Amino acid sequence: MNATDIWRLVHPAIAVFYGFPLIGIATYFALQTRQRRLATAHQAKSKIPPVVGREHVKVGRWLAASVVGIALLGMAHPIIKTLINRNAIAEDPFQVMFIGAMFVFTIATLIFLYRAQKPLWRAVLATLASMGMVILGSQDGIFRRTDEWYISHYYYGIAAAILMIISVAILPEIYQSKAWRRSHIALNTIALLLFVGMGITGPRDLLEIPLSWQEPVVYQCDFANKTCE
Repeated sequence: MNATDIWRLVHPAIAVFYGFPLIGIATYFALQTRQRRLATAHQAKSKIPPVVGREHVKVGRWLAASVVGIALLGMAHPIIKTLINRNAIAEDPFQVMFIGAMFVFTIATLIFLYRAQKPLWRAVLATLASMGMVILGSQDGIFRRTDEWYISHYYYGIAAAILMIISVAILPEIYQSKAWRRSHIALNTIALLLFVGMGITGPRDLLEIPLSWQEPVVYQCDFANKTCE
């Protein structure tokens, strides 16, 4: 493995040792928070401390930022690799500047989303951050598996990242309305299922994407008929 191949492992490595543990912690706190809320609603005494709700929010915000960050990191490797292979800095500098600006734009809108207070601004910033993710994901070089989108690690990741962005945007509302709280639960249940799917599809894609020195030979194979000459 050369430096390019090692860089490819940064995305899954961070997801395994940082992202997925946060998913487990956030899920645990979510269940604890719900159990305490149900006990309070039935005027029963709960052994779960009141601080669990605040801890769930804190970990959930960390999780949302980490999911978006890991997704951006995962897209950065193939995008930059493709730009280098095409000598885009010399032949198409506008594309390089545009992609760089989109990374900065997406990160900036997410940071502002965490600081925004008014619902309108949170909606606008969440929309812009989601658009940034989609635009970056549409760039050449990313292994999307569009013909099998329903088992695509890329589409699972983009969908999960957008759901995390939405969860951050609607966070203040869940304390004001039961409908928003139910929406929050539904969105994050879907996200949890996507995370499980990503845990399966990620290793599969790592097996299918060849090492850099193997690419010239592997990409000459007939993938439809699963043969190589």
